[in-house]
Amino acid sequence: MTAIRTAWKRRSASILAVGTAAVVALAGMGVGEATAARLPNGYKRTTGIDGQVVTLKRVNEFAFAQESGAFNAVARSAQVAGTFTARINRGGGNVQVGYQVGCQVNVGGIDVGLTGGLYLPLSTNTTASPLPIIGGSLNFPVQPGQVVVVKVLNKDFKKKVVSLQLSGVEMTVQSCGGYAQARSFITVLATDNYSTEGGTVTGNSGAIQTTLYGTPFSLG
Repeated sequence: MTAIRTAWKRRSASILAVGTAAVVALAGMGVGEATAARLPNGYKRTTGIDGQVVTLKRVNEFAFAQESGAFNAVARSAQVAGTFTARINRGGGNVQVGYQVGCQVNVGGIDVGLTGGLYLPLSTNTTASPLPIIGGSLNFPVQPGQVVVVKVLNKDFKKKVVSLQLSGVEMTVQSCGGYAQARSFITVLATDNYSTEGGTVTGNSGAIQTTLYGTPFSLG
């Protein structure tokens, strides 16, 4: 079969510096300090036009609404955790993991794109687990009526499986005077002979892009 060559322009995502990050053990939180919610697991399998198969999985996701350390009426906070996995049958691609966060907005019907949003890389610990463990703090403003996409992972990959564990990531939303809501996502763009040379994503087959969303949860 004649290979189809495709190309997509990639805009660079905004990169925001993050302060000192440290893994926070959720089990160490005292009673009454947070309201814990275990969120449903998720699974999605998508097949592209040229036979590429992308499988996305989310397990052990938790959200813990808590009082913000800023102690003001317009800040909302939660600790989040979960394990996210992307699997492809061939080729390579790009994987992104993060959260949609809205202030006085239902985030359930809003799609995530591969470009734009905030990229907030956190600290990674690979010594204590076979999975990369990411922990730390996310602190960003969201105005009433606004939805912000925050990405904690944005990387190209060529191996068949990419997994990531979030452990006690503290998410604090500033400037929101009403309720705040968030949901996780993992999204993958994959193709044969995936390449990003010259700032353009190219491949030798049709591209497949798919996203698995988590269940919305409250930040207060």
